[in-house]
Amino acid sequence: MFPLEIETLARLLVAEARDQSLRLVTAESCTGGLVAGAICSISGASDVFERGFVTYTNRAKSEMLGVPGDLIADHGAVSEPVARMMAEGALAQSHAHVAVSITGIAGPGGGTPMKPVGTVHFALARSNRSVVHRHEVFDGQTREAVQLAAVRTALEMLREAVAKRG
Repeated sequence: MFPLEIETLARLLVAEARDQSLRLVTAESCTGGLVAGAICSISGASDVFERGFVTYTNRAKSEMLGVPGDLIADHGAVSEPVARMMAEGALAQSHAHVAVSITGIAGPGGGTPMKPVGTVHFALARSNRSVVHRHEVFDGQTREAVQLAAVRTALEMLREAVAKRG
């Protein structure tokens, strides 16, 4: 279903989260649930995957994750502050220990000179830790390639967070 690299990352993540007794939650916009899908494609994911939020619209980001409408209006849905709030909101609206969020422009349309197609913001929130942000521009790629690159990045961020004990 997923490319081997993504399947391998998801398999490792599930095993590592299980070893740490950690539960995971996702908050996805431009990937439309693909990170959750990659994790749940692994047998045993129910041991660690708590839930996923697909918040494709600004209204969904506000209603489901508590992202303030003013924040979206001021910074745009594809921004660091919104990604951070999405991750924090996912953690707050779940029983998980680690949350990853993704908001971006997968294309082929929707880009601007300031935020071209391929712009993606990620955030990682973990209970009692500061939120980590990452910004990528997956330049010159198809919609599918941007989405898969974002899934890979999100899984890598989750693995890094799970590896940090305590």
